[in-house]
Amino acid sequence: MALFKSKKQKEEKQPENQSLEKSIVQYLHDVVGMLSVIMILFLVFFRIIVVSGPSMKQTLLDGDYLLLVSNLFYREPQKGDIVVLGKKSYDDGKPIVKRVIATEGQIVDMDFDNGLVYVDGYPLEEDYTNTLTNLDEGAIFPQIVEKGCVFVMGDNRNNSKDSRSLEIGQVDKREILGKVALLLYPGTDGGTQARDMQRIGKVN
Repeated sequence: MALFKSKKQKEEKQPENQSLEKSIVQYLHDVVGMLSVIMILFLVFFRIIVVSGPSMKQTLLDGDYLLLVSNLFYREPQKGDIVVLGKKSYDDGKPIVKRVIATEGQIVDMDFDNGLVYVDGYPLEEDYTNTLTNLDEGAIFPQIVEKGCVFVMGDNRNNSKDSRSLEIGQVDKREILGKVALLLYPGTDGGTQARDMQRIGKVN
């Protein structure tokens, strides 16, 4: 009788083991499938870029990792947005980070002597800038922002190549890769500053 029970237990144990193995395989299959879907959605909806250079200091530092909302879903830049763009006429289209200062139809003017930027005749209140706007890069002002374009500038005004430069000029909205949504991981500005984890989050 004991021998019979032992044989029966072996017969019952084998299907249980097979069932467990099938469950594990199915679980791993589902996990891989979900991760694949998440990766595809992430690549479609978002991008990750690393800030290079000082043009957005102190808002953004060299080495900051940024999460962008892809241009597939970000079509209408607004004044104040921080965007990443690629301009073929500048550095072979390498992505650069700038702030939108004016949009289609607005009039931009500069007072380099006093470091002021005017949009539609009014001076901008720019508490986000690292310096006043004293650097003249060759563009002629005042100028009207053309249809389908934006005027962009770096927050570190005297150390930024932007729409004031003839190399960049006004930016076609189709050249914008996306809008900066979050700071994912803070940089150290080339090792000159401690990594500040409190900066992680929304970029103003």
